[in-house]
Amino acid sequence: MSKKVAIVTLGCPKNQVDSEVMSGRISEKYDLVQELEQADIIIVNTCTFIDSAKEESVDTILEMAQYKQEGHCQTLLAAGCLAQRYGEELMTDIQELDGILGTGNLAEVLEVIDEAQIHKTKHVTQGAPEFLYNDLMPRQRLSPKHYAYVKVAEGCDNFCTYCIIPKVRGHFRSRPEESILREIRQMADEGVKEILLIAQDTTRYGKDLYGELRLPSLVRKVAEIQGIEWIRLMYCYPDLFSDELIQTMKETPKVCRYIDLPLQHADNQILKEMNRRGTSEETEILIKKLRQAMPDIQIRTTMITGFPGETEVQFANLLAFVKRVGFDRLGAFAYSQEESTPAAQREDQVPHEIREQRRDDLMQVQQGIALERQQRWIGKTLKVLIEEKLPDGRYLGRSEGDAPEIDGSVYVNSSQELKIGEFTQVKIHEVDSYDLMGEVVS
Repeated sequence: MSKKVAIVTLGCPKNQVDSEVMSGRISEKYDLVQELEQADIIIVNTCTFIDSAKEESVDTILEMAQYKQEGHCQTLLAAGCLAQRYGEELMTDIQELDGILGTGNLAEVLEVIDEAQIHKTKHVTQGAPEFLYNDLMPRQRLSPKHYAYVKVAEGCDNFCTYCIIPKVRGHFRSRPEESILREIRQMADEGVKEILLIAQDTTRYGKDLYGELRLPSLVRKVAEIQGIEWIRLMYCYPDLFSDELIQTMKETPKVCRYIDLPLQHADNQILKEMNRRGTSEETEILIKKLRQAMPDIQIRTTMITGFPGETEVQFANLLAFVKRVGFDRLGAFAYSQEESTPAAQREDQVPHEIREQRRDDLMQVQQGIALERQQRWIGKTLKVLIEEKLPDGRYLGRSEGDAPEIDGSVYVNSSQELKIGEFTQVKIHEVDSYDLMGEVVS
């Protein structure tokens, strides 16, 4: 009888793809289960992006360790970014851990399990972060069957001064276009309707491999795949966002009128100190171009408050920019002092309480902006992907403006039964800052 493996995934969608790649490999020899109580082997796929993510990762490993005492679990492994960064320390500090699997060694997950299960040896597998999955590797998806994340590249070459990602994920490296397309064709055959193209820096796709930006070309080819109805672009850095990409989005109906544009700040001096390319003026021009080309586009961004040396004036510049631009979606993080990064070495750290207060102030401003932006949907009929039936009889879905898990939802009233994973037309009659409410149009 095969032993059972459970994977607990923390962090971003890129981590989810890694868990799916590991799951595909694991399923060659073991049974995958969701119920932790049943698992003989538990793998925690960790995150190390900011302090709170590290804390959650360590807390989750310790929580999973309880299953070694109270459940079936015999083997506990840590994988992912925290494991890549602190593998030896984790192994020393958390006695219950039986193995470490870094980001560069995901394909070796079976070997690491076998080391712990069969040979009873604790092993830290932590090579250079150079792994890049392809369509030939078995991948067992963990998301609902109607949407899927597809990683077009791995790693990052931006070296923002606050960020550890290049050290734990390696240099930016694009997947071959045909490998991506084969993977998406297979997903379409399995019933996937929405493809989310992701990377650490999605707009850079192809630059390293082909010597030119290939995201527009890739998007057009994905749009030709029968069965795919939505293509969503995530993690698109503004500095390489070309006019060709804007035109491709405009001319390709399958591309969601949505863009995730991580900016992190809007004061030019802070941007320079973050090692972020471009200026707030250039970003504003880009956003105007996007809205001129696609008036109904919804724009998401993320911002960091309390970066070292951030003054009241610089924070005011950020607030003024956010008010002026009017983002549909915005997430804010209080700056996290990541060891081994240039920003962490600075002596002009902003006190924690000020970082957090500025984050709260920014989110309060954004809440009003989001509510105002949402008003335009009242009375409109939108294409909605149905995802869940609620206990009260309503359905929960997403519009083109809603990425899974991070954005809002559409609450749908319907007199007829709706199929999960199918599209329907919904007339919007009410909104709040995050969600839409409407009725099915028969």
